[in-house]
Amino acid sequence: MMKKEVVDYRVSDVRSFSELISRMEQGWGFEAAQLANAYRIILEMVNDKECVKFLSLTANLVSTGLRGVVAEMIRKGLCDVIITTGGTFDHDIAKSISKYYRGEFFMDDRDLKKKEIHRLGNILIPQESYGLVIESFTMKMLREITREKKSFSSRELAEEVGKRLSDENSILRSAYEKKVPVFAPGIVDSAFGTQLFIYSQTNEFSLNLLKDMKELSDIVFSSKKTGAIILGGGISKHHTIWWNQFKGGLDYVVSFTTAYEFDGSLSGARLEEAISWKKVKENASIALIHADITLVLPILLAAVYEKM
Repeated sequence: MMKKEVVDYRVSDVRSFSELISRMEQGWGFEAAQLANAYRIILEMVNDKECVKFLSLTANLVSTGLRGVVAEMIRKGLCDVIITTGGTFDHDIAKSISKYYRGEFFMDDRDLKKKEIHRLGNILIPQESYGLVIESFTMKMLREITREKKSFSSRELAEEVGKRLSDENSILRSAYEKKVPVFAPGIVDSAFGTQLFIYSQTNEFSLNLLKDMKELSDIVFSSKKTGAIILGGGISKHHTIWWNQFKGGLDYVVSFTTAYEFDGSLSGARLEEAISWKKVKENASIALIHADITLVLPILLAAVYEKM
């Protein structure tokens, strides 16, 4: 059991992110140990040419500057498939066209309402940068794409959005350029999804989410191995592990959350729980980090890129 000693370390002479994580591993401090484990697993997953790599993320992250980090992950080949929420469409469109601003968690929300500013945690979103921007973009796109066909999957809509965004920090644009499919099983739960509904009331248009499921099924069943980087919980996390159960479970999983398991939530569930559902293999390489993703993911990825 006790083969490796806990080593006291210093950081004043650290010269790289990978060296920092190596020292954190030697110090073996709680979540630092899991971060070091995640670092090793991601490198293994990236170097495993038989592995199809899933990226699962929640939309709140897209409202922050981490959006550029995720776009970079796509461009650097860290994912082959993306599963996300409808809100990712919202924030990706809005931030490609307008601006979000820095705020605080404790602000007068009644005052913000009077000033027509939305608050998402400590991110401030002027109403003029959100609703009308998304509505205008989406309606124009729908008028264009429904000239030739009337039914679309969420993956097809993600491509159409990405095709029309010019921001290099756009997640959907990066996915479009790298031919990475983006699936959003909860796409209607968003401003973008609401515009789809409104358009459908006076025009011939429908969503085909079963087509998404067929494509995901084909991806999973044609893969030899699968791995996932899971940023947050909710429907994105569940859809990722759900589909992988049909092939015996994920071979690699690195998951980030600030939720805990004691209320039985899927977002907080430890990865070991997924083994009982066959969503993660018994011998899978797994790391679960309880930390704010905006804090630890950039450090982890910077270390990974040094070794890729």
